[in-house]
Amino acid sequence: MNLGYSTAGAFVGFLVGLTGVGGGSLMAPILILFFGFTPAVAVGTDLWFAAITKAVGGGIHHKLGSPDWAIVRRLALGSIPAAVATLIWLGLFHDGRMESALLVTLLGSALLLVAVLMIIKPRVTAPMRKFRDRMGPNMRGRQVAATVVGGLVVGVLVTLTSVGAGALVAVLLAMVYPLRLSAKTIVGTDIIHAVPLTLVAAVGHSWLGNVDLWLLVSLLIGSVPGIIGGSLVAGRVNETLVRMALAGMLVVSGVKMIAS
Repeated sequence: MNLGYSTAGAFVGFLVGLTGVGGGSLMAPILILFFGFTPAVAVGTDLWFAAITKAVGGGIHHKLGSPDWAIVRRLALGSIPAAVATLIWLGLFHDGRMESALLVTLLGSALLLVAVLMIIKPRVTAPMRKFRDRMGPNMRGRQVAATVVGGLVVGVLVTLTSVGAGALVAVLLAMVYPLRLSAKTIVGTDIIHAVPLTLVAAVGHSWLGNVDLWLLVSLLIGSVPGIIGGSLVAGRVNETLVRMALAGMLVVSGVKMIAS
């Protein structure tokens, strides 16, 4: 056990439980920038960390009745096949891992994208409500298609970088279902969907040799109590302040990774 790794796990776990965001978006950069792990091992280990941590948080949100299971299934219909295809591509054409410099650049770019989406998320709901009203009955069919396609994009990005299962899905749901989902339901749905997606990607990265088991154990010792605490206080804190602070951390991490 490493106390530093466990402390990082507790910090990230709390944010995941609170917002549904932060697993891959924060843990992979922390492992690379602060602890010196290679990008491939950071991504592979982070995926296992996210899968187990979000399974705990997902169980709590399920008991609280917050997930929308129909939307979870639509997201998984796109994300799971995309994750499997991406893993096969990595194994066949990249010896199980992308070149480190390219992966760091891709990860940094993903962090900046997530930060921007977190900032604009509250501003997309009102326009999407107007669009939904204009579309009327035709909107439902387009919601299903948009959810599946969005899941596909997230599946590829998460498998490559471990980033996106939280923030990208949260923004997608806020845009596609502006009237149906509350903030609490978005977090619950987001976390529940992330469990099978990150699990599939994590198993694949284990097969590719990109996981550090002892690092994972140290992270989980901190993250499990962290996500329990975050899940229990979700909805009781100022969401705007948390989102802006998290976006700021992602911007700093993204810029550092691109510049490194």
